Amino acid sequence: MVVEFSEFKGNKMIVLKRSEEDPFPFRFGKNKAKLLVENFEAVKKFAEEEED
Repeated sequence: MVVEFSEFKGNKMIVLKRSEEDPFPFRFGKNKAKLLVENFEAVKKFAEEEED
C-alpha cells in the first residue's frame, strides 16, 4: 500500500495505491475522508462481506 498526498483545484487530496505502479489509485478529499471516518463500521462491514 502506498499513501500519497496531492492537490486538486487547491484542495488537499489523499491518494491510496496498491503499489507504486497502480494505474487506478483511489483519491479523495477532506469531506469524503470525514464521511468515511464517520461511517467506518459500515464501510468495514461492507468490505468484509462475502462476494455473491
